[in-house]
Amino acid sequence: MTQQITRQQVEANNDRKSCWVIVKGKIYDITSFLVDHPGGDELLLQFAGTDVTNILDDNSYHIHSSAAYELLEEHYKGELAQSYVKVDEAVEKLSTAATVEKLGSNRDKEFLDLHKPLFPQLVNASYSKAFYLEQVHKPRYTPYCVPYFSNPTMDMLSKTQWYIVPIVWLPFVCYQLYTSLYQCMAASISTTLTGFLAGILFWTLFEYTLHRFLFHLDDLLPDHPYALLLHFTLHGIHHHMPMDRLRLVMPPALTALLSIPVFKLAHSLFYPAFAYAFVAGAFFGYVCYDMIHYYLHHAKVIEVYFKEMKRYHVAHHYKDFNNGFGITSKLWDYIFGTVLEYDKK
Repeated sequence: MTQQITRQQVEANNDRKSCWVIVKGKIYDITSFLVDHPGGDELLLQFAGTDVTNILDDNSYHIHSSAAYELLEEHYKGELAQSYVKVDEAVEKLSTAATVEKLGSNRDKEFLDLHKPLFPQLVNASYSKAFYLEQVHKPRYTPYCVPYFSNPTMDMLSKTQWYIVPIVWLPFVCYQLYTSLYQCMAASISTTLTGFLAGILFWTLFEYTLHRFLFHLDDLLPDHPYALLLHFTLHGIHHHMPMDRLRLVMPPALTALLSIPVFKLAHSLFYPAFAYAFVAGAFFGYVCYDMIHYYLHHAKVIEVYFKEMKRYHVAHHYKDFNNGFGITSKLWDYIFGTVLEYDKK
């Protein structure tokens, strides 16, 4: 028998320890989802213990997709006691919207089965580029890590814990700085420092360029399954499942591949002492980028600077993926006119 819950019981569960909400007369316990909510737990806690039916369809936040409603079902607690249910025009409209959402959900399932390895599905895909781009930019939340390869070893290698990035690359940064300072005859502290800062600035531009012109190469993407597979592997998987902790930071092997042009550029343009410091700065910028990206997605960020960058990046995922390409800063978005505008309230 379905559990009947009073409004007073819901209102009593209004904090981080126990967070319940009402959606169209149903009660959901979303306590375990607080930490993974893309907008941060503070946003959910504002409405803890209340009816959020209208909020879910409020464009000043963002209109939630079918994925959000499917996620709610995993946290179903019971029904609001009948004496507290108010049926009016707004609810009727939302019921109609729910029907539309359900139809949309059925269409979503034609894209990828998130309980099966994704790589074989993408290799054998027959859908069009237009359908792929529509679906890949509909964020899905999964409380588990979706398998990418059928082979367990390959699938394990496709995952990267966030702490691998500093463990692998910070020693490399230190070695490059050491080489600049102590193994180059022309080295000086000022040369190394200037090269290091120049490398960091270069990384911010490289980060923007990769994100905008490689990861979001949507318009020029060939309408071919292998092209869609490459797009999904590089960045589409992150947009489709933005809260997947193990496929957020870049695997070291891919980083090493993308670093080749950085090495060549530095050592062809600059004398050795400056070049080594430049490479150190570029990789330090990269480590900061990956750590900040993970931090924005999975942490309760501090108010200074990062709270705004979290809002900005969440808006890129859930409102407008064609703008807002900066992760560590908005600098190059301002310079190239791709600043993402959104209602900051």
